Amino acid sequence: MPRRDMLQRLYQWMLAKAAHRHASAWLFAFSFMESSFFPIPPHPLLGLMCLARPKQAIRYGFICTAASVLGGLFGYAIGHFLFETVGQSLLHALGLEASFPIAACQLRDKAALIIIGKGATPIPFKLITITAGFIGVPIFTFLWASILSRGFQFMLVGILFWRFGAPIKAFIEKYMVWACLAFAVAVVGGFFAVSLLTGHKGNDACSRATIASASIA
Repeated sequence: MPRRDMLQRLYQWMLAKAAHRHASAWLFAFSFMESSFFPIPPHPLLGLMCLARPKQAIRYGFICTAASVLGGLFGYAIGHFLFETVGQSLLHALGLEASFPIAACQLRDKAALIIIGKGATPIPFKLITITAGFIGVPIFTFLWASILSRGFQFMLVGILFWRFGAPIKAFIEKYMVWACLAFAVAVVGGFFAVSLLTGHKGNDACSRATIASASIA
């Protein structure tokens, strides 16, 4: 099938790039930027790099985790120091502006749980980092919760590829179309989760706070 052939060629091209000597630097850059302002997640590059070199998968997972936490601190700084000049524009450009009041309300009540829980889901981590900085979540709480959240997501990928690299690679190559579809569903699911975060439950305390602030505005 033409579509399958195209996906196979794209897969082989990305696999070659993932094995490039500067791939680790690109992985670090994507992971850092995605936590604060960049819309594209690092997961595809991480997965392909782990496929290309399964023995390095845990190292790649660590790079992704460290860069994502550092990027999260940068997002925190944007929210804390530059929210009106930079943060608001970023959230608007990324389509996350409507989610901000709910995220702020939830982070005030239970910051660590929200960072750990939502940071390990497809919900864009940048929403959490910028909001946490804006409302002044204690930096120590933000840091350790981010390490747990991002570490669970990226190190798990690294460990799985390190342990089962060859079978996973064979599976993806055999079911390329379905693998791409699954990733697309995960990305869409993240934005769907954001829409749920904005609150459709009128009896939720954060939803009521958001409705009240909107009506005042």
